[in-house]
Amino acid sequence: MKKALNETFEELFGAGGEIRAYFAPGRVNLIGEHTDYNGGHVFPCALTIGTYGLARKREDKKLRFYSMNFPEDGVIESSLEDLKPAEEAGWTNYPKGVMWAFEARGHKLPWGVDFLVYGDIPNGSGLSSSASLEVLTGWMLKDIHGIESLSGQELAVIGQYAENHFNGMNCGIMDQFASAMGKKDSAIFLDTSTLEFEYAPVVLPDARIVITNSKVKHSLVGSAYNDRRNESEQALKDLQQVVHIETLGDLTEEAFEEHKMAIKDPVCRKRAKHAVYENQRTIKAYNALKANDLEAFGKYMNASHISLRDDYEVSCDEIDILVDLAWQIPGVIGSRMTGGGFGGCTVSIVKNDAVDDFIEKVGEGYQARTGHRAEFYVVDVGEGAHRLS
Repeated sequence: MKKALNETFEELFGAGGEIRAYFAPGRVNLIGEHTDYNGGHVFPCALTIGTYGLARKREDKKLRFYSMNFPEDGVIESSLEDLKPAEEAGWTNYPKGVMWAFEARGHKLPWGVDFLVYGDIPNGSGLSSSASLEVLTGWMLKDIHGIESLSGQELAVIGQYAENHFNGMNCGIMDQFASAMGKKDSAIFLDTSTLEFEYAPVVLPDARIVITNSKVKHSLVGSAYNDRRNESEQALKDLQQVVHIETLGDLTEEAFEEHKMAIKDPVCRKRAKHAVYENQRTIKAYNALKANDLEAFGKYMNASHISLRDDYEVSCDEIDILVDLAWQIPGVIGSRMTGGGFGGCTVSIVKNDAVDDFIEKVGEGYQARTGHRAEFYVVDVGEGAHRLS
């Protein structure tokens, strides 16, 4: 892989100078969906698929970008003196956003770069290709400019800041955090309100994590995501009139039930119910995994999907069909949608001896009911972002 990237880089940008290589992973969230901007807990892990980057420092302010995933775009040129979002900039808005965020947060970038990227995360799958690219860019900038003081955690915050304020997607911290801070064979139990976290071993001797890509992505994902965020914020404002809380994640299920009628809009009430119950489910699921109770973990995954479908309303027919098919197969411990919703992927924990059966039956059933062909990835939990030797 690195050899092919190197050859393409030198062909496009010329040989010579120090060409450095980096990798930042995509992520899958095992449980804790739409809790990260509601002050709750999430439980993602980094994958072994992600985004590769080759970069070389320039002597001027010029930026030259090339993606092996979009060769038809050719080399896209820009400058550190012209960091503003533009529709025609396409995918380069993500690395440019991170460069802009570096400068906005006081990390001056004196030199431009030649930057080639290649991602093996399936497009539109909801496995965080954008966060992976942002974290990759952050690692590259930190390394090339020798900004030693920046931790992986701070690079995650910079990536989120760029996505919120440069690209206008009001996401939480989870995706960038998982990409920057991932650890092999571990999930990250992260409190998004404090950024305190613990690693939890995900070593499944008798099971595998299987991601199923619905191959559909409904166009309302950006607008509906921001709508859900606004609805949750309105619910929080209403609750703060009657109970002292900073975030929805501060509430237990019992406290929510006691005060829920303070939320005037019934839709906002449903959104808050999901945020509160999903946060508590994630805490319980983490404790179940630590106690090696995989069956309980699977039950929390299933309950998470029902809540995302009914209370948060971010699922869709295709994803619900994938989950329903999975639930019918013996050997499936748990299955749910993962990611922002409205398409993308499901994540399932499947016993080793049921994996082939799962892929065959879910694949056939899904195609029969939707006309779409699903893709399956039996994944490993990998390391966070790093420089490649």
